Amino acid sequence: MSFNISNKVVFITGANRGIGKCITEHFLEQGAKKVYLAVRNPNSTKDLEEQYGEKVETIQVDITDEASILEAAKKATDVDVVINNAGIISTVAPLDDNALDTLKEEMEVNVYGLMRVAKAFEAALIANQGSLVQLNSVASIKNHLNMTTYCTSKAASYSVTQGLRDHFKPHNVRVLSVHPGVVATDMADLTGLSDIASSPQIVPIEILSALDKGEFHVFPDAIAKQREVGFKSYADNVIMKDFAEERK
Repeated sequence: MSFNISNKVVFITGANRGIGKCITEHFLEQGAKKVYLAVRNPNSTKDLEEQYGEKVETIQVDITDEASILEAAKKATDVDVVINNAGIISTVAPLDDNALDTLKEEMEVNVYGLMRVAKAFEAALIANQGSLVQLNSVASIKNHLNMTTYCTSKAASYSVTQGLRDHFKPHNVRVLSVHPGVVATDMADLTGLSDIASSPQIVPIEILSALDKGEFHVFPDAIAKQREVGFKSYADNVIMKDFAEERK
């Protein structure tokens, strides 16, 4: 089942900066009909509105507020592609004094936010046989000491993404799990890894390629592709296997 972004309607959380902004720009350049810019601060998308005019529409969304997501879904019933990109990161080790509070905050955004978005757009995705794209991380599959709470939340979001893939499969809805490594965004700056970061512009290119090929995992940048080498066998032989089918 091939995929072409031309004339598709897209909804992106966190569309005002970093990877989300790159996805917005690339998808529109490749022919997307419209992009809903889901952001907390509507003023943060003024540059995109000036550049793309009627091809973008800003919707105020707080990923931690179910009501605002449901309201956004009511406005964007024509959506073909839902991209849950919004996320937060902290540099916290497992036994730091603020570890539990930080983990709660990151779970609220990185995991519960995904579940809220998927639930709110379930009907539209099924009706339009659309695509759900979740921005996970290489941190979903490997912990890093001083980002333990973030890694924990991203491991959980990856697990939820697998469940969403199985949930939507009978409805011909594509689900994509994207695992960036280190890309040049303010989040990379926060972790002190900007010196080895790849351009975020590679991410939307790899997303479109994976959607066209019907793939589930995307490891877009140089660091991510290194992780993919070791992870691929496990992904192919465990993650991508249908447990119910194996029992037959």
